[in-house]
Amino acid sequence: MTTISIDRVSRWFGNVVAVNDVTMTIGPGVTGLLGPNGAGKSTLIHMMAGFLPASSGTVTLDGASVWHNVDIYRRIGLVPEREAMYEFLTGWQFTVANAELQRLDDPEAAAARALETVEMTFAKDRRLDTYSKGMKQRVKMAAALVHDPAVLLLDEPFNGMDPRQRLHLMGLIKQMGEQGRTVLFSSHILEEVEQVASHIEVVVAGRHAASGDFRAIRRLMIDRPHVFLLRSSDDRRMAAALIADGSTASVELDAREQALRVFAVDFQRFVQVLPALAREHGVRLYEVAPSDESLESVFSYLVGS
Repeated sequence: MTTISIDRVSRWFGNVVAVNDVTMTIGPGVTGLLGPNGAGKSTLIHMMAGFLPASSGTVTLDGASVWHNVDIYRRIGLVPEREAMYEFLTGWQFTVANAELQRLDDPEAAAARALETVEMTFAKDRRLDTYSKGMKQRVKMAAALVHDPAVLLLDEPFNGMDPRQRLHLMGLIKQMGEQGRTVLFSSHILEEVEQVASHIEVVVAGRHAASGDFRAIRRLMIDRPHVFLLRSSDDRRMAAALIADGSTASVELDAREQALRVFAVDFQRFVQVLPALAREHGVRLYEVAPSDESLESVFSYLVGS
């Protein structure tokens, strides 16, 4: 098991505190690092990769410090957010160069495998300056995978990708997590994290705000109502019945969704009483779906807090 440990880590640039006393552990599987732009995600990833020292605290991989540790670098694959690439190279030359830097026995074979993994073989002989942003993201992924690392650190890896490319990379990241690699990727796009990560670390304004899967984090919000979208044969009658019941704080008509938006303050009572109320008032329920069991509601709550 390969584990990254971040213990009481802070990082400041002059008077700007980018990361403030963060402690977390990243283990095998896929972890999503969620936070808005400027939250400190990239700074954390650069410290995990050993390219940036912590101002205070420690960052270790299986107990060994990652800062200036060449042996650790050989176990880590990094996809940075910035496109600092030698664009006069072809995709093939760029990937082979990274394999050679890792001193692999057969760098060309390793580069071929990595480019095939990210579905970039078709464009391997084109110069990087002719690539789209999504293609550059994929060739950076190939360079990170070329030495078959145990740890993958991906900073906003889905930037610039079209829907098909995104789905392919999501599947690839899931597969690597299932293989036992330690994979961490950052994002401010909520559905990316929700669909791919089995575990989530939330960073807001440089601080560690929450940890767990998104449902576990959602359960922390005991002071917020659960929100449901409800469609029925008679929305007005159903709304009146729900308003009269103590399980709901309010019921609104959502014109865009053509449904009722129900704010349930007593979740257990609401799910039990809803079918009974529908029967009592002769209303047929067509759909009842939670509308805030997503990272969007979790994230908004944590930022607001």
